[in-house]
Amino acid sequence: MSALHQATLAELGDLIARREVSAVELTRHFLDRISALDAQLNSFITVLPERALAQAKAADARLARGEGGPLTGLPIAHKDIFCARDTRTTCASRMLEGFVAPYDATVVQRLDAAGVVTLGKTNMDEFAMGSSNETSFFGPVRNPWDTARVPGGSSGGSAAAVAAGLAPAGTGTDTGGSIRQPAALTGLTGLKPTYGRVSRWGMIAFASSLDQAGTLTRSAEDAALLLAAMAGFDAKDSTSVEAAVPDYAAALNAAPEKLRIGVPKEFFDEGLAPDVASCVREALAEYERAGATLVEIELPNLHLSVPTYYVVAPAEASSNLSRFDGVRFGHRAADPADLLDLYERSRGEGFGAEVKRRILTGTYVLSAGYYDAYYLKAQQVRQLITNDFARAFESVDLIMGPTTPTPAFELGAKTADPVQMYLNDIYTIGVNLAGLPGISVPCGQIDGLPVGLQIVAPHFGEAPLLAAAHRYQQATDWHRRWPAGWA
Repeated sequence: MSALHQATLAELGDLIARREVSAVELTRHFLDRISALDAQLNSFITVLPERALAQAKAADARLARGEGGPLTGLPIAHKDIFCARDTRTTCASRMLEGFVAPYDATVVQRLDAAGVVTLGKTNMDEFAMGSSNETSFFGPVRNPWDTARVPGGSSGGSAAAVAAGLAPAGTGTDTGGSIRQPAALTGLTGLKPTYGRVSRWGMIAFASSLDQAGTLTRSAEDAALLLAAMAGFDAKDSTSVEAAVPDYAAALNAAPEKLRIGVPKEFFDEGLAPDVASCVREALAEYERAGATLVEIELPNLHLSVPTYYVVAPAEASSNLSRFDGVRFGHRAADPADLLDLYERSRGEGFGAEVKRRILTGTYVLSAGYYDAYYLKAQQVRQLITNDFARAFESVDLIMGPTTPTPAFELGAKTADPVQMYLNDIYTIGVNLAGLPGISVPCGQIDGLPVGLQIVAPHFGEAPLLAAAHRYQQATDWHRRWPAGWA
């Protein structure tokens, strides 16, 4: 049993299929690890042993009848931004500290239908606003590679749990890099699908035109298994795209031999740590050895992605979070003097500093006299960034570069300087603004800390994206490395 937590989802699925382990045994193994080890990481907000064991028993019964699929009986953890029926869903905020969701998010519903077992809900940056998982009302998450460092955010709870072997996989959300960035900092495979590929219904909104559900796993193969269950049109989500869902697992070995890889010169700027650049260059060389051609490309407006994002995202956050007013649900201030006092104190008490900062910024850029100067201009620049990617994909199949400018930084290192924190997503934000699919895979280490390679594909190009990541992981073992003390 000691090595179960080191196995991938695909490997665990094989063990279950061969009846070498039951879903109940597997679930108990991970619940025991969470109980024994999570105090060092703070990766879970809510652990669900009763729900998990009930699902595991149902999965074993299903398998005994000869039913089920590749995910039946496999445990995962959900980022605490996805509503789960009769389960506390907090978004890591005091505002929703006691909120119990009355329904399942589509992602949760589809994975439940596939037979997965939900171990619990993972910690995150409050309302997904952050790059380090330090803004949570429930305290920061720690990186298992070095518990004095951040795991990345906002999906840092899922990332830390999977990296430490407390769960074999986790869900996350990516608004400006919040799956790929923590994947890079914790040595995982983090997949952000095309905007609209996975339903956002039941996923508490931060920035509606940017948010996208995805996965944190040990391998591209595992990401393919989860995406196949999660993806697809959802009539309840007006941004969901009605497009066929390929068999991602079957397409893993279909990467073309003569892959054309675009390498943006903007990704290798002065902000990139030299050691990170060396790891990424070596990963690109591995693709060259496999027959790929590297093509230097330009994304001339990419340097505007961070300021563009920090106008668009706060504007949408200001609108989305207006519903938390102390009246309908969520935190309510005690003994308000009047309605205005109820609004002000409920929001003042319920939201943390980073959320307030973004609400204030968003309200300002949407206000009379400033809408055209800021919000409208940002949307115009967003289109320019999207056009840059579209032109690049006319001559290349995929785009590759670093996921983050540095490895994981120390807790507290950037909390006093929001701009420095925001710049940690400089290589990931443009992908969200353009609505493209992207993945981060481990490609090296610096002083024992993981480094991520980011791969970007055209819209709905998840199949070739996963195939390219899978090819790299067949040739290297970075995704098999374990943080000391957690194996």
